[in-house]
Amino acid sequence: MSSSRLPAITTLPNLSAVERATILDALFEPCTALHTLSIDLLHTTTFDSYNDLVASVGVQLMNLSENASKSDNEWLDKILGAHPRLGAKMVDSAQSQAEQAQLNTGGEEEATQLRELNEEYEKVFPGLRYVVFVDGRSRSVIMENMRERITRADIKQERLEAIKAMCNIAADRSAKLQPS
Repeated sequence: MSSSRLPAITTLPNLSAVERATILDALFEPCTALHTLSIDLLHTTTFDSYNDLVASVGVQLMNLSENASKSDNEWLDKILGAHPRLGAKMVDSAQSQAEQAQLNTGGEEEATQLRELNEEYEKVFPGLRYVVFVDGRSRSVIMENMRERITRADIKQERLEAIKAMCNIAADRSAKLQPS
């Protein structure tokens, strides 16, 4: 798979496990726990579109969130925690760098507030990272959403919001990475 394009959706079942993991990494974020959960899905299921693939991974994540077992919650939290902190200077994936670019355009005061909100969020939701589909929204709008979610302090709802955001991000990435 080229680093900037996804292969045709019909080829997924024939790809190696490493190639399927690379696709998951491009759509979501690099994460061994997600590989363990979803690599076989890409091998055993024929998808009509990348949106269908993203929706199927979303169902897997929702199933983990609905299970009350501690191990499933920890597994899900590893996946949700794979996303980089918003506004972080060092972001591994090129997709996240591009998606967060506008969040890094404000002043130092806003950057400090965002760092503090990330820290507060991670105290309220240990093991998680704040995940949101930025979708062109300003840093101030994102920070307000972050404050609301911190104040709500509902881990179950937070996991659901993070899953939804991850799937929205993945769908957006798939549209940008598909062959022309």
